[in-house]
Amino acid sequence: MKPSLAFLAFSFALIAAGIALDKDVWTIPQEWNPFAPLAIDDPLTPVTQWKLGRLEGDREACRDVLDAAPAGTLNYTPLADYTPVAGCPLKNVVRVRRAGVDFNASFVVSCPLAVAWTLFERQRLQPAAREVFGEPVASVRHLGSFACRNIYHRDNARRSDHATAEALDVAAFRLADGRRVSVLDDWTGDDDAADFLHRVRDGACEVFGTTLGPDYNAAHANHFHFGMRGISLCR
Repeated sequence: MKPSLAFLAFSFALIAAGIALDKDVWTIPQEWNPFAPLAIDDPLTPVTQWKLGRLEGDREACRDVLDAAPAGTLNYTPLADYTPVAGCPLKNVVRVRRAGVDFNASFVVSCPLAVAWTLFERQRLQPAAREVFGEPVASVRHLGSFACRNIYHRDNARRSDHATAEALDVAAFRLADGRRVSVLDDWTGDDDAADFLHRVRDGACEVFGTTLGPDYNAAHANHFHFGMRGISLCR
């Protein structure tokens, strides 16, 4: 992730404030302090995405965040760096089996994406479900995470976020009462399902570097793309 100029300016201001911190003049809440470790239940702020980006090159710090999360937050297995397909090496990755929700299948993602999913699920997905439906999401259907390919499978395009397992495509949600809400079938309209999906998209934009859905293009008509690349690309 590359921070915006506005955020860099904000960060420099916080660095200056660090002098005051060292002298115990005043304190900055942990969620606003770029020097404080990320915690799963810290309120989301503009600093959150920067902290997530910092975890990309720090395997130990990333796993520390996951291990410090409340019990039952994420069932995952750390993986050694490996190259499942020639040309697409994977580094700092984990296999996610379940979170606070069940998944249709386990998947391999970068550790920072696993942290980002956990933040999103606890702080945006489940609150949206409870506010709209009065009950939580029980399971999530995804379309995969890792795929060694360029964007849209074009020969002359850059590598997709999926090529480094830094993206997860989510197609549908099943509520505790069994009701299914899908991006393809329920995005348009003025009912609770559409309201929920728009809240999910908007909440994801606060966490993931890239959030794409049906409003972006036809290729995303049936799923949300949650990726780590970028800063708040929200479509």
